[in-house]
Amino acid sequence: MKYEIQNGGIFLNGCSILNEINFEITEKSHIGIVGKNGSGKSTLLKALIDNEMFEEGLEEATFVIKKIGNFTIGYLEQITFENNNVTLIEEIKKSFQEFIDLEKKLDFLTKKMVNESSTKWITEYTECLDKYERLGGYSYQKEYEIMLKKFGFTESDKSKKISFFSGGEKTKIVFLKLLLAKPDILFLDEPTNHLDIEAIIWLENYLKNYKKAFVVVSHDRMFLNNTVNIIYNISNKQVIKYIGNYEKFERLKKENYEKNLRDYEKQQKEIKRLKTLYEKFRSKPSKASMALSKLHSIERMEIIEKPLKISEKKFKINLNKMTLSGKKVCTLKKLEIGYSIPLATLDFEILQGEKIGIIGANGTGKTTFLKTIAGLLKPLNGEISYGYNVHMGYFDQNLKMVNEKNTVLEEFKSTFPTCFDKDARNALGAFLFTGEEMNKKVCVLSGGEKVRLQLCKILYEKPNFLILDEPTNHLDLVGKEQLESILEGYKGTILFVSHDRYFVKKIASKLIVLEKNQLNIYKNGYEEYLHTKKEKGVENLKEKNRQKKTEKQNKNINFSLLKKIEKELEKLDIEKKKLLEEMYDKENYLDYKKQNEMQKKFNHLEEKRKLLEKEWEELLE
Repeated sequence: MKYEIQNGGIFLNGCSILNEINFEITEKSHIGIVGKNGSGKSTLLKALIDNEMFEEGLEEATFVIKKIGNFTIGYLEQITFENNNVTLIEEIKKSFQEFIDLEKKLDFLTKKMVNESSTKWITEYTECLDKYERLGGYSYQKEYEIMLKKFGFTESDKSKKISFFSGGEKTKIVFLKLLLAKPDILFLDEPTNHLDIEAIIWLENYLKNYKKAFVVVSHDRMFLNNTVNIIYNISNKQVIKYIGNYEKFERLKKENYEKNLRDYEKQQKEIKRLKTLYEKFRSKPSKASMALSKLHSIERMEIIEKPLKISEKKFKINLNKMTLSGKKVCTLKKLEIGYSIPLATLDFEILQGEKIGIIGANGTGKTTFLKTIAGLLKPLNGEISYGYNVHMGYFDQNLKMVNEKNTVLEEFKSTFPTCFDKDARNALGAFLFTGEEMNKKVCVLSGGEKVRLQLCKILYEKPNFLILDEPTNHLDLVGKEQLESILEGYKGTILFVSHDRYFVKKIASKLIVLEKNQLNIYKNGYEEYLHTKKEKGVENLKEKNRQKKTEKQNKNINFSLLKKIEKELEKLDIEKKKLLEEMYDKENYLDYKKQNEMQKKFNHLEEKRKLLEKEWEELLE
């Protein structure tokens, strides 16, 4: 299988979106597409599915779309279900209709073979069974059971109708079905959205071992690093290929930029030298031809364009004027958080300068925790107290604004009505809003732009205690790196929730892991959490191995006992047979006393046999 685009371009409404696309997918390609927000990543993904979007690019090469072999495509585009009244398990089983049809056929053929003695049915049954085994019929049920569990669905969820699930849960169901269908090429646009860390790690491992091709657009650096072996970077309307994972791409990109800059500077230096020689000797008759040759040398050169800086625009925010709080920022005493039922009980202190990350499965109360600390939700029980001079800033993952009809500038000034126009523009400019962009309506802003606007409003007041709920959602890779740079140098206190493990690892000096009715604190951050988890995993594996060993020993013991009992049963049967022969012998048949004694002995043997048979059956089970 091979799928290739040569010199493609995408032009929408007369505007160039991408003008140099050279893209190749082979049988086992694991590809990541990266680039800034608005660079055309999702558009490229859609064009790879709908080739009508492609036009000829701006290179000299011929525009070609090559498809070798028959292959199926899977794409998570939108949340749609044929029938919202079917249960979750019924919806999931739709992905295995071929297996279900084969099972029905096998049942039908089994009945035919019982009722009719014909080689036709035996042959057909054998062929059907071979196909069932070849496709993985014996393992598909186990596969979807594992996936449902890893995606956070419980046993009771299986019987729930699709209409009862939330939007995020429906997204997971569609995504799960797509994975189960196992298309030849899997196209994924931000697949880690709506997934908690445990589900992301599981998905990572699943894709790492995926036998077919996939193309993924993602801003999750650790996810890309652990799953892909090719990166296509979209920059300046060009699609540039890098071999390797995300870390290697970052290194190669930097190395390429530095090399191209050196080549450019070297060529410019040579051009300057040749021009100087030409100007110096062109008026001298004896040197005029030599001077002209220098000019021709410049004309023959393949001019190297000056490489654009990797990241020219950065957030510019000065938090040095921030007033620090007292040593104790927040104290929680037996604080119960939740809406009607307690999700967790919190009992610890948050100290000045700590950067605390919170992770946990969806539904464990992470956002509820933050809202309670921020004073947006009342605790169910317990106490919460704040230290001296605490000035809080809260980032809401839902990106709520004062008024969606406001322009960017109006939105900022509605939050700070006494702020001068010049100061408001400077503040917005620090978060990459240019003059024209300040007049854009809030309702038309992208997710990344809304994040920048909300961060701008929060940090303008220079809070000394930041509470951030999924701040990296919607930010592109450059935006994440810039936010990390700000937060690393921030001298205040941070409490944040994030599913971005790279971000958590880099920012969190302490980690809180919320599980059902349980809270664990890791004082040394994400690395300690991973180490502990690894140790637990090793211990669990050892315990499993111990159990397997015990089971094996028990099986061996049981097997020995079974053999021993079987020999006893054989012995008893011989004794019974011998006793019966004696009972029916002519000499003993008429002796009443002897018959009575032999009957008692026979009954005793029968009773003993029944007990041994029962023990044999139990061991066999």
